[in-house]
Amino acid sequence: MGAQWKAKHKEAAANAKGRIFGKLAKEIMIAARNGADPDMNPRLRMVVEQAKKASMTRETLERAIKKGAGLLGESVHFERTTYEGFAPHRVPVIVECLTDNVNRTVAEIRVLFRKGQLGASGSVSWDFDYLGMIEAAPSAADADPELAAIEAGAQDFEPAEDGATLFLSEPTDMDAVCKALPEFGFQVQSAQLGYRPKNPVSLSGAELEEVEAFLDALDGHDDVQNVYVGLAE
Repeated sequence: MGAQWKAKHKEAAANAKGRIFGKLAKEIMIAARNGADPDMNPRLRMVVEQAKKASMTRETLERAIKKGAGLLGESVHFERTTYEGFAPHRVPVIVECLTDNVNRTVAEIRVLFRKGQLGASGSVSWDFDYLGMIEAAPSAADADPELAAIEAGAQDFEPAEDGATLFLSEPTDMDAVCKALPEFGFQVQSAQLGYRPKNPVSLSGAELEEVEAFLDALDGHDDVQNVYVGLAE
């Protein structure tokens, strides 16, 4: 679980795929405000790569870019909001949202936190590090993640899924690290800024199931983009 909540059964469900595409489309629209050409817009380039990895269709991808860049005559007004608090059993949680109606979103997030505790800004973020998280797969047989991390300017690295490596960077260094990694045998698959817990909580049995159900409900909300949780793997 660590940095970002992902329900174990989620990728297998068709409705979950739709939610993932919806979240990615919002990020694409926000990024495309600064230009519709991914080659000239690093943030858009990264989100487009994530969308391709998730198998978003080209038509959906291009429509989101055009809509965000204002090329379809539609105005897009999403506001980014962050909520902090605790899941059941005092597990710290940070929730990032993109919404076109802040009042509606905060009311609905408040309801979802009834089994936990919604806190004020800063109530749990002190217990997380805000980092660039770059997932990259080896493109060369002799690719060395430790050497790549040092040379590309990453702070640290750790194994990720399917043989990939997660490189961690200062937020301001993320784009530079992404550009440098291919020189050292790693192809960037996704990159985003996010939170990692400093002191994750360990749970098991019924307590863990209760927290997972709480997190799954949060992640299922249409306006929620990311859920970061201080829960040990």
